[in-house]
Amino acid sequence: MLPARASTLRNFHRVARSFATVADTAGVRVASVDHGQPTSSVTILVKAGSRFQPKAGLAHSLKNFAFKSTAKRSALGIVRESELYGGVLSSNLTREHLALTAEFMRGDEQFFVDVLSSFITSAKYTRHEYEEYVRPLVKAEAEAAVFDPSTQAIEHAHALAFRSGLGSSLFAPTHNTITVEDIKLYATSVFTKDNLVVLGTGIDQTTLSKLVERAFASTSSATSSSQASKYYGGETRVESLSSPQTVFIGFGTTGAPSADVAALAAHLSPTPSVKWSQGTSPIAASIPKDSSVQTIHLPYSDATLFGLLVQGATPASVKEAGKVAVQALKSATSGIKAEELQRAVAKAKFSTATNLDGRFGLVSVLGPKILGGADASVETSLSSFNGVSASSVSKTASTMLSGKPTFVAVGEIGSLPHADELGL
Repeated sequence: MLPARASTLRNFHRVARSFATVADTAGVRVASVDHGQPTSSVTILVKAGSRFQPKAGLAHSLKNFAFKSTAKRSALGIVRESELYGGVLSSNLTREHLALTAEFMRGDEQFFVDVLSSFITSAKYTRHEYEEYVRPLVKAEAEAAVFDPSTQAIEHAHALAFRSGLGSSLFAPTHNTITVEDIKLYATSVFTKDNLVVLGTGIDQTTLSKLVERAFASTSSATSSSQASKYYGGETRVESLSSPQTVFIGFGTTGAPSADVAALAAHLSPTPSVKWSQGTSPIAASIPKDSSVQTIHLPYSDATLFGLLVQGATPASVKEAGKVAVQALKSATSGIKAEELQRAVAKAKFSTATNLDGRFGLVSVLGPKILGGADASVETSLSSFNGVSASSVSKTASTMLSGKPTFVAVGEIGSLPHADELGL
């Protein structure tokens, strides 16, 4: 274990040293880490999430317009050429960012950077592609989300917690009036130099910077903005025939993400370190066998949504598990033992380190920091836990419980518990 941990730490230090932020001559921030691996990836991360959309569903629609026709290639041409190179193209949407990613064999970066940048600089947004490909996919993803109780709970929780901004749904309304012109206008407003960062893995930073400089030479400069997040809270109930029965018990904080919240989430998480075993969490031993509790920790640039996602086969089991979860959170306000604190901080650090150990972590964790002008090193992310103490974790739990909770029930709403029935 110790040699493995030492090796892991050396890898993190290597990432920290080699992951740099630059402003090249084109004015675009570029960052890359290269360990000599045989494959490479490039992601263009844009502040174009649902938080910034002026009309519900625009960000979702823009995400699904990725890799359609541009001034350089048709949609079919992009597919054929990418397959000839053996690469994979993907787009992903969060509440704050749109990520456009290409994964490919080392040495093919010129083609794939050109494909990614072409969507930013010269997408055609044709009406026939919207009607034939984009709109049906947007509708299918939105409908699939409706039948997923977890997704429904998290979506409604954001709407209750933050209302606008971070409260905007990741999914377009089933019935909407979005047009190609709406999408094109939104793209024009968000696809700017100041609004994006280019992240690479398995590619030399100088090489990537030269490709980016050439690709974005004529791109305009501007940045997306939205009102500062404010936490509200509330309760809602959504009838659903899908299983399992679901309840989300959440709380929100505003300001920069806190290591204390991450440590509290790790302390309460019933997920064991050894598969199929029972963890040492204060929740793990007491929840019914036909139910589960998952800690939800979603940090954003100026707010965090923290909560407990309780699911079970029946409303009764959800109620019992929900009571256990709420009681565990309340117990944390009275203090946690030194051993519990040590365990929580270690789990939170490992979770953070694991998230950073790969392309997805570099994009989802360090990318937003670069866009926000913050230190994007691994060491900074891990050192934030050095100030976590038993008293700071207890204070965080107390502050949350003193505020208005965010409570969502999805399923048989006539039988699922209300917030006050769980002890809130």
